[in-house]
Amino acid sequence: MADILMLLASGADGHAEPGVLGLDSYQWVALAMSVLIAVFIWKKVPGIITGGLDSKIAAIRTALDEAKTLRAEAEGLRAEYAAKIASAEKDAEAMLAGARQEADAILAKAEADSEVMVARRQKMAEDKIAAAERAAIAEVKARAVTAAAAASRVLIAKAHDGKADKKLADEVIASL
Repeated sequence: MADILMLLASGADGHAEPGVLGLDSYQWVALAMSVLIAVFIWKKVPGIITGGLDSKIAAIRTALDEAKTLRAEAEGLRAEYAAKIASAEKDAEAMLAGARQEADAILAKAEADSEVMVARRQKMAEDKIAAAERAAIAEVKARAVTAAAAASRVLIAKAHDGKADKKLADEVIASL
């Protein structure tokens, strides 16, 4: 019990700090930290840490350099494909213009051909009409000749009697 009273009397708040070999706890923590730092320095831990960090920095630099080259290649490909797209658009426009010109030429040729065909058919129709007119005129003439011959027969038969025949026969004999 005397120990308890002594302990109570030594601490103002009723709590005693432990101590070993005459050192308090904060002094032991400071000593442990000093020993830890000394071991780190003696084993070259900062060099290992900086070496590890340097290697990571080098790896990151390499990755950044690689990323830069990849970006440059990507930009080059992008520019190349943009040029190809522009070229393809120009080719498409040229093809469209050529197709329009060709369509206009085909349309003009078709119009000219249709005009020639209409003129040819019109000429054929006119020729058929002219041939039909000639055939009709020839038929009318043939009928007129037939009608005139028949009328002449009738008139000659009426106007020619035996006396006229004799006179005609005498004239023919005399001329021989």
